[in-house]
Amino acid sequence: MSNLKKVLWATALLGLALCGIITYRIYKAVFVANTAFEQPEVVIFVSSGTSFKELKVLMTPYVKDLQTFEAVAIRKGYFANVKGGKYLLKKGMNNNSLINTLRSGNTAVRVSFNNQETLEALAGRIAAQLEPDSLALLQAFNDHALLADNGFDVHNTLTPYLPNTYEFFWNTSPEGFTKRMLEEYRRFWNEERVQKAKKLGLSPAEVSSLAAIVQKETVKIDERPRVAGVYLNRLSRGIHLQADPTVIYALKKAYGKNDTIIKRVLYRDLEIDSPYNTYKYEGLPPGPIAMPDLSAIKAVLNPESHEYLFFVADVSRPGYHLFAKTLAQHNENKSQYIRWLDRQSIKR
Repeated sequence: MSNLKKVLWATALLGLALCGIITYRIYKAVFVANTAFEQPEVVIFVSSGTSFKELKVLMTPYVKDLQTFEAVAIRKGYFANVKGGKYLLKKGMNNNSLINTLRSGNTAVRVSFNNQETLEALAGRIAAQLEPDSLALLQAFNDHALLADNGFDVHNTLTPYLPNTYEFFWNTSPEGFTKRMLEEYRRFWNEERVQKAKKLGLSPAEVSSLAAIVQKETVKIDERPRVAGVYLNRLSRGIHLQADPTVIYALKKAYGKNDTIIKRVLYRDLEIDSPYNTYKYEGLPPGPIAMPDLSAIKAVLNPESHEYLFFVADVSRPGYHLFAKTLAQHNENKSQYIRWLDRQSIKR
């Protein structure tokens, strides 16, 4: 064999060896497991606007070889398009799977909230579960243009938020959260519920306002349809609602003390000049005094049919009430409650 052939064969063999080494390195970088955690899976949260440099710092505890992770990310074009969200990384993932997960595996989170007293409280509750902070959320909740476009005003900003559990992407924007809640509100108010409200002479927003009062009056879900029936009877007869929770709300609103606990409404409190004071003003207040939950809304839409016009706390059954059809009956029931308040030394 001539020297030239030997050189050519040697060059070819060297080339094959280099190709093999390069192929193996590529295979190893792309397809060999590259996780550094022992648990079956871990969850990471990538903030919106995270740079690739910041992502590498975030990923450092979770990958064995950060260099190959970076190389594959660059190869797949991910380094220039880091996406925020919640991601589930599984043990044994290779770089290819890791990058694919970070690119398109944004996982939804379950977001829950109960009946909040104020928008500020709602913002704080949501901020504890999603990426946006409470200030950004509160600004979105008070977007007057968006509210007006959907038939709401400054008095019923709480109305679109129906307490429940929902699924959101962790990096949902404040505006995205608000728009989704408006969609859920419209979905809840289907034709059947709208027609029930119409038969009661109420709009959906008015149902929420009354439901907030019902909820504040009784914690007992099984009693709410009866309480709703009392207020609907009063509305239909043109009688002032005379709901103590509306007076308490008016007092807190007037003095800016939402956290104040008022256990006893005094006669002088009934004189506060506020559209929320249903002792002074006829009909429903201009908006809900709190965020009613679904049981209270459904109680208003499906009230108990009766002739009761009054009720007062039943001290023999905590949480429940005594109902009356006449003022004389009510005053008799009321006396047992007043005596109980005095025995407990509850002055306010």
